[in-house]
Order: sequence, then C-alpha cells, then structure tokens
Amino acid sequence: MQATIIAIGDELLIGKVVNINAAYIARKLNLIGIRVREATVVGDNRQEILQALERAHEQSKVVILTGGLGPTSDDITKPALCEYFGSKLVFNPDVLEQIKVFLTKRRGILNELNQSQAWVPDNCALLTNAIGTAPGMFFEKEGRCYFALPGVPFEMEKMLDEQVIPILIEKFKLEHIYHRTILTTGVAESVLAETIANWEKSLPQEVKLAYLPSPGIVKIRLSVYHHPQGQEMIAQAEQQLHAIIPEYIFGYDDDTLESVVGRLLLERGATVSTAESCTGGNIALSIVSVAGASAYFKGGLIAYSNEVKIQELGVDPKILETHGAVSRQTAEAMALGCLKKFKTQFALAVTGIAGPDGGTPEKPVGTVWIAVATESKVISNDFLFGDNRMRNIQRSTIAALNLLRKAILDC
Repeated sequence: MQATIIAIGDELLIGKVVNINAAYIARKLNLIGIRVREATVVGDNRQEILQALERAHEQSKVVILTGGLGPTSDDITKPALCEYFGSKLVFNPDVLEQIKVFLTKRRGILNELNQSQAWVPDNCALLTNAIGTAPGMFFEKEGRCYFALPGVPFEMEKMLDEQVIPILIEKFKLEHIYHRTILTTGVAESVLAETIANWEKSLPQEVKLAYLPSPGIVKIRLSVYHHPQGQEMIAQAEQQLHAIIPEYIFGYDDDTLESVVGRLLLERGATVSTAESCTGGNIALSIVSVAGASAYFKGGLIAYSNEVKIQELGVDPKILETHGAVSRQTAEAMALGCLKKFKTQFALAVTGIAGPDGGTPEKPVGTVWIAVATESKVISNDFLFGDNRMRNIQRSTIAALNLLRKAILDC
C-alpha cells in the first residue's frame, strides 16, 4: 500500500514555513503499514495542484493534501479539487454552525471570509475541524482515497489521527504491523550501535531495526510487518535489549523525558524545582509542557547572573570567585539553594557556557555542570556539548532531565 503527500503553499517553496506536516503524516502512515512513495510541495497554483493530483493518482492508493483550505484569496485548493473531481461548491449550514461555535469560544469575529469556508465540494465527505475553521475533505475515485487537510500543523495532526487514520484502517483492512520505539539518552549513536551489535545480529530476520538519532536522544525502532507473531518477536527483542543497556533506556514510543520524570514524581508524591543559568528557563518550560505538571512542579528561577545566584539562591560569593560560575561547586550550591527556596523534595540546577563566546581553554564553549539536590545528598555531572548555542541549551535540558530521572529512581 503506497501513499503520496502533497503540501500546498508558496510559503513552503520560499522557505518561509518549514513543511513539518509531511514528516508527521509519513510517520503516522508508516505505523499502519502504508509506505509513502512521494512527498511533494507545490505552490498556490491551480495547474500545479492538478498535475500533482494526476501524478499521485497513477502511483498511490492514498493521497493526502495539506494547505490551501483557508478563507483568503491565495487559498485555492478547494476550487482545484472541484475541477479535479468534477464537483461544485455548495453552502453547508452545518459547517457554518461549527465555525460559529469555534469563533464564539475564542471570542472571534464571524466575517465574510470565515463564512466562505462553509462552501464545500458537493461530492466529498467532510472531516470535522474541532480546533479550526477549515473543514477537511475526503474524496474517493477509482479505488483511491484522497484527503484534503488544513495546513496548520496542530489542526492537521488532530484530523489525521482521529479521522483519516481510522478511515484508512477500515477501508483497506490493513494487515498487522507492529512497531516499538525504545528511547535512549546519555550515549552517542555510534557507541550505542557498537554496544548492541551482537544483539542486533541475533534479531530474527522478520524484525527490522532503525536508529533514529536527534540531539541528546537516540531512538531504536523495532518493526515487524505482516507476521502473526510480530508482537511476541518485538517483546522478546526488547527484553534482551533492556538487559544490555538498562542505564540508557528512559522510555518507549511516545514517552518524553519530561513526561517520564513527571510520572516518577507523581508515583512518589514528590515535587521538584529548578535553578537555571545557561538554559534560561528551558528546563522549566519542558517540565510544564506536560499536562498536570502543577501537581509536582513548584517553580523555577533563572539565575543568569552571579548577582542573582548570590541574592536569590544563596550561593557563597567565595565559591564563584574561587571556582567560577561554571563549576561543580556552583551547580551544587545552586541546587541546594533552590531546594531551600522552593521547599521541594528535588531541586535541579544547571550552569554552563552556551556560546558562541565566553569559553576558555580550561572551560570551552559547551561546558555545562548539572546538579540535583535532595535533603540527603547532591549529585552532579559535567558535560561538553559543542559550540552551537541553541543545541547546547537543548542538550543541557535533556541531560538535566535525565540526571533528575536517575536521582528519583535512586531514592
């Protein structure tokens, strides 16, 4: 089973907007056993859209379009679809009512442009957009399924997950596909691959392995296609892997470090606070990105300057004078001060040189110290991440959350 993704919009072609929709769609389709043959981008041009649809028709059973469904003059996907499927736009009062409800909830204004989105092709099934004003559309032609979805990522994702994927599973009676993603951190991809090389060689031929690296995290994906014992094969391989690298595995599938940390804190009825220097609040942002974080996150402090470290966290000025702001002693003092200030069971502190300037031969750019304090002990580690400022912030956040995770497990 093959699919074609067509992203529509001039903003994608000029690089003003990144096409993250295609990656999301491809990932979701792969999980149900549909392989993406082509992902293409076309501009807001009627002829280009029609040509892309013709090409997709020749090569795929499933075609998913994103973008161009808005109310403005450059949104021409609906007219192009009408031409391709031999339909006409008709007014749909139910769509208008959904738009009214959506705008009312957000104190929006219903104008003529919004109302124009209630005009839809007369030969499609509509897909409800609960978090936007542009409905999706589902067409069928010569045994093929066509879906037109909004270009706004969070609208598209919700519609794909809750409506498109179930339609495809039902329509094509897809065979058993099994995936398991094992999440690791604290180890480079090359070192990880070398460590588990013998395990990888021992995998049954039906089990396919993929390494999916990103800054600070390496995902190991196991897949079995169209085999009745696929789930059992993956479970056995996962168990064997966990015995080899338990110290690197922090979660599975859709887990994140912040969600795992939150779950561990909830299980223990514990709380955490943060003191951040080089990460500028990014750790706290990651923690509160998880729904329900208020149950375990008390607060955080951005102690970017030495003055704030001293005044707000009680760091001894002699520590800063003797060892510098980026040191084990300062990180640990920050963590202890944070623990006292917020009265939490765990306190996480980070201090480092994000760059691109500020490094020295002794402490180059990318040097980071992270500490976790509890009432009974303080643990700390140093890291050297490199000279990319934003990547240093990202990797420091991941390393800090992982150190916190390990500290919670050790208590």
